[in-house]
Amino acid sequence: MSPTTFNFERFFELTTDLVCIASYDGYFKKVNSAVSKTLGYSLEELYAKPINNFVHPEDQKETASARKKLTKSSELHYFENRYITKKGKIVWFSWTSIPSEEEKVIFAIAKDITHKKRLEAERNMHLAELSKSNKNFEQINYKTSHDLRAPINNLNSIIEMIDMNKIEDDKNKKLINLIKRGIDQLEEKMKFYINSLVETSNHNILVEEVSFDKSLEIVLDSINNLVSKSGANFLIDFKDCPEVEFNRDYMESIFLNLITNSIKYTAPEKTPEIRIRSQDLTSKIELSYEDNGIGFDIEKVKDRIFGLHQTFHHNEDSKGIGLYLVHTHVTSLGGNINVESEVNKGTKFAITFNKKLK
Repeated sequence: MSPTTFNFERFFELTTDLVCIASYDGYFKKVNSAVSKTLGYSLEELYAKPINNFVHPEDQKETASARKKLTKSSELHYFENRYITKKGKIVWFSWTSIPSEEEKVIFAIAKDITHKKRLEAERNMHLAELSKSNKNFEQINYKTSHDLRAPINNLNSIIEMIDMNKIEDDKNKKLINLIKRGIDQLEEKMKFYINSLVETSNHNILVEEVSFDKSLEIVLDSINNLVSKSGANFLIDFKDCPEVEFNRDYMESIFLNLITNSIKYTAPEKTPEIRIRSQDLTSKIELSYEDNGIGFDIEKVKDRIFGLHQTFHHNEDSKGIGLYLVHTHVTSLGGNINVESEVNKGTKFAITFNKKLK
């Protein structure tokens, strides 16, 4: 079919984009059915009024200015504005317009981007809410860390005032030393969380070679009494991959939260059994952590497992923060964490870390 016999009128009507021809004086001269369908006006109504009458009041001035530039032979690309339909609904259009000085008209094609704008608005709203939540959470952490400083210093002062030479009972001496040790560890962790907040705010998290075995040893030492009372049995295998490129304090926090959770959610008739293993995979390093605790129905809670303040058992000590921190630590440095669990059959976590680039 030659260009002279091609039915351009049919193409004009079939396209789903909004196609129109407007005069320099600001009136529609010709529009396709997509314009009428989208705005809800008849062709007669569209031709009878200036185009700006259909434009959202807040966009009329900018639209008039853009039209003026077009009359000076300047093409217009990706110009966005809002129109109001006959039913009062707001729709967004993205325009490409080309002027014809000879005919004193503007040829324009628009795409309806209302859905895109709605998604952008929802995304921005969610980002604003997330930013607000993160800021509130950050402030709570700062306040908590700050408020803990005074009682910790007070406890240190009291311990230092105790004259160990006047205590004859070896058991009491041992208990006091354990208390002192616990206070020192608490103070160290408090400093870590304050520093972590500062580092996170500055997007400057220290990454280094971290030993799985050493991190686990530090954590087990800090909760020695809890582990001893529970009788927990550990099966450890770090031979395949002893180290990982990660943040040292984050790793200790991961072990701490996973282990305390395993002990907290042990079935009454069972002794906690915890299996921890590292593997050097092709492009990743995997840390698997498995316990024989009471588990949970993963199908019911899978979308909330790592959410803040999400709890799945009626335990008065449950605050819903541990797994949130584990997930945050892992993902903040590009890692990933998956979980499998069944009621009364335990829980398994598979944490993957990025390998150090050679």
